[in-house]
Amino acid sequence: MESMKKKIQRAALIYEILDPLYTYEKTALEYRSPFELLVATILSAQCTDKKVNEVTKKLFKKYKRPQDYLNTPLEELEQDIKPTGFYHNKAKSLTGCCRALIDLFGGEVPSNMDDLLKLRGVGRKTANCVLGAAFNVPGVVVDTHVKRLSVRMGLSESTDPDKIELDLQRLFPSEKWRRFSDILIYHGRQICSARRPDHERCPVRDLCPGASS
Repeated sequence: MESMKKKIQRAALIYEILDPLYTYEKTALEYRSPFELLVATILSAQCTDKKVNEVTKKLFKKYKRPQDYLNTPLEELEQDIKPTGFYHNKAKSLTGCCRALIDLFGGEVPSNMDDLLKLRGVGRKTANCVLGAAFNVPGVVVDTHVKRLSVRMGLSESTDPDKIELDLQRLFPSEKWRRFSDILIYHGRQICSARRPDHERCPVRDLCPGASS
C-alpha cells in the first residue's frame, strides 16, 4: 500500500508534468462579475462550458442583477436557459438563489463557503469554483473529471466528492488546490476520458495506477 509520503511525492510529479501543458485560465466560463460567474456555474451542471457561454452571452444582457431573475415569469426564464438542459430545475435554482442573495446578502455574492452554501443550487463544487475564480480563495473543485481522475490516478479511494476534496487538499499546499483541479479538468477532457483514456499520449502514465490496470 502506498504511504502518504509517497503519494504526496507522486502527486507533486503529476502536477509538475501537467501544469505547463494546460491553460492557466481559472474557468472556461465567461463572466464579468461574481454574480455572472455564479449564474454560469449553476447553468454548467450537465452542460458544456461552450454551450453555457452561448446562452449567457444573451442572458447577461437581459438579466443584470438578481432582481431581474425574480421579475421574469418562470416560464420565460426556462426558455432563456433551455439549451443548457434540465432547465426546469435550473430555473428554480436560479430564482431561489437570487431570492436568497437579496434576502440574506443584499444582492451581493458572498465570498465564503458557509454563506455560498446557503444559496439554492450551490454545492461545494459550485462554491469552490466561484470562490477560486472570483475571489482567489483556495479550494478544490471536484467536477466529474476531477472525481474520475482522482480515483484513476490513485489519489483518492473514494467516489464521494466531499471526501475527494479533502484527499486532494492533503496532497498539496492550499495555493495549488485550485490549479490542480483545473489541471485534472483539462487533462480529463483532452486525454483521460471516461471510456477511452489515451494512455499512449498521457505524459503521466508511468505515475498513474490506472494506466496499467
